[in-house]
Amino acid sequence: MADRITVHRDGKDIYDIVLESSFSRLGEEVSRLEIAGRKLCIVSDSNVASLYLEEVKAQLMPYCSNVGSFVFQAGEEQKNLDTVRELYRYLILNHYDRKDLLVALGGGVVGDLCGYAAATYLRGIRFIQVPTTLLSQVDSSIGGKTGVDFDAYKNMVGAFHMPVLVYSNTATLLTLPKEQYASGMGEIIKHGLIKSHGYYEWIEKHAEEIKHRDVGICSTMILESDRIKRDVVEQDPLELGERALLNFGHTLGHAIEKLMNFQLLHGQCVALGCMGAIHLSVLRGMLPAQKEQMVRQTFLRFGLPVDLRDLPLNREDILAATKSDKKMDSGAICFILLRQIGEAYIDRTVSDQELLNTISWMLEARDE
Repeated sequence: MADRITVHRDGKDIYDIVLESSFSRLGEEVSRLEIAGRKLCIVSDSNVASLYLEEVKAQLMPYCSNVGSFVFQAGEEQKNLDTVRELYRYLILNHYDRKDLLVALGGGVVGDLCGYAAATYLRGIRFIQVPTTLLSQVDSSIGGKTGVDFDAYKNMVGAFHMPVLVYSNTATLLTLPKEQYASGMGEIIKHGLIKSHGYYEWIEKHAEEIKHRDVGICSTMILESDRIKRDVVEQDPLELGERALLNFGHTLGHAIEKLMNFQLLHGQCVALGCMGAIHLSVLRGMLPAQKEQMVRQTFLRFGLPVDLRDLPLNREDILAATKSDKKMDSGAICFILLRQIGEAYIDRTVSDQELLNTISWMLEARDE
């Protein structure tokens, strides 16, 4: 029996998040979306397509008139308007209309790009998220944020466009490279830090099982992270307030990601950004220093970076990069800080000097 969470808006069911351990129920789930006689286009990248494209296509074929596919070269550098343009061309030449659907099969790059194309092709068509990485299963596939990078500015062009289904197959986690799996833990730990001390402690308690990708433990973890994100998104679907809490660690994280030309994975940069935000929270007297050390050890335990000492970056460039972040508000950085583990809040008063001090702290070599 699949685990299922429903996302609501204005008292209505918008879409289901379905958690399974195979693709065997994907066709049945998609058939509920009235796709008989419709065309589906699976959008994927070269890495994921080689693993799962034919299996997913076989699951969907009995329920619709045709299943096509658009596969682009894997990599964050392909998440741009040029790739979207090629996808538009494919859809136009193959006569996809407003009642047809796109299927995003892959990680966050695939989901974000496919979702943006769905939001803008023919002024909006339906799409399905089939996330295959831990990061996408707990974060990018949920909530309807879509977009592409523009001239190295991350997710600068995008739209809010909700999927009609999210179908996560936990078995895909077994094929993830170690660093990709750890990257997903960056967002998962973040969920505990901003919304649930109890969940953070549960992650700590089950760390070894999580690292060994125990299927039952991973399913429980993904489900809880999905619930946390679902609850926040339901309260604030267009990120006008509460949803900004999910950006904890992202202001500095995105700046580092950009300056490193996406050589670091997103979850690695989120972990770095979280450590910066926690240090700011300590400097402001809200968190005790021992909590900072506790979180630092948690990230290290899952193979995530916690400082900038080995990166070719300087504090002035990092500060400047935060100024181009899309979360700026009337010239002020919208920063997420912690009052305590499990309780985040939005702050618009972080000064440049505070940020510079924090970045300097992250650049220092520390061996404790």
